[in-house]
Amino acid sequence: MQNIKKVAVIGTGVIGAGWIIRCLSHNKIVYAFDKDINLKKKLLSEIKRTWPFVKKLFNKKKLNIKNFHFFTSIEQTLKDADFIQECATENYSLKTKLISTIGKYAKSNSIIASSSSGLLPTRIYSKCKNPERGIIGHPFNPVYLLPAVEIVPGKITSKKNLNLAKKFYKSISMNPIMVKNELPGYLSDRLQEALWREGLHIINEGYATTEELDRAIEDGPGLRWSLMGTFLTFHLAGGKTGMKHMLEQFGPALKLPWTKLKAPKLSKKLSSRLISGTAKQAKGKSVAMISNIRDQYLVDIQKLRKKYEKKLR
Repeated sequence: MQNIKKVAVIGTGVIGAGWIIRCLSHNKIVYAFDKDINLKKKLLSEIKRTWPFVKKLFNKKKLNIKNFHFFTSIEQTLKDADFIQECATENYSLKTKLISTIGKYAKSNSIIASSSSGLLPTRIYSKCKNPERGIIGHPFNPVYLLPAVEIVPGKITSKKNLNLAKKFYKSISMNPIMVKNELPGYLSDRLQEALWREGLHIINEGYATTEELDRAIEDGPGLRWSLMGTFLTFHLAGGKTGMKHMLEQFGPALKLPWTKLKAPKLSKKLSSRLISGTAKQAKGKSVAMISNIRDQYLVDIQKLRKKYEKKLR
């Protein structure tokens, strides 16, 4: 189990296909399950379509398609798998039942990961055999290219299995985000949901179109976010003293009714967490040093982006 080689992917939709392609590109043996045998042809077509991109990203010379196996029997799919990635629809009843079945047929020490986008692992693994091996492994579409995966533990998930899952995801060139405790929506989707919800308010009240809102992200914060997230970006907005000055200058704006979302009170405790957190992210680099890195990145990425904008607009 130290070097996970055999992976079962349950469900071959968009997310399941992404996992299959990513695992195959890292020379894993993949057992794919779906009820409809006709989906095998569709999946092979998707593997062929995405391979040029995957090949370039991961510097691979060839794809060993012999490592790919498609089954319509879940028992056969699971019998040899060391790691199982479940990719069913977001529904507590469905996932709980499916994961119970997976736990029944999987090897007792196989790690079971759900590709859920926000469901609580303790609940969906409540009827699973050996639930201490159950985790959330939440990826981002397209899974075969994006490196982020949120690993979310249930209340009784063992540290050993969390570490094994982290090691496995790293072996397929992913950058695991270890969520400390389960919470609905996890991390990224909660942030995305806030932006999405606010956008719906703006559009519903006639202030902007969907295109205008998308451009507001594409040509502004989105360019910065592709290099650094919200907090380090705001750290730079504070000038020489970073987050400390940023909170002093812009903190009062949290009380203004700019959004439909309620902001938390900017307590000393919260301020301290923000300041220390961004200082840690800076890793000793000054705001000026990080700004130089950011600015060069923005120049380079905008030049590169023009090449692809012509294909979209």
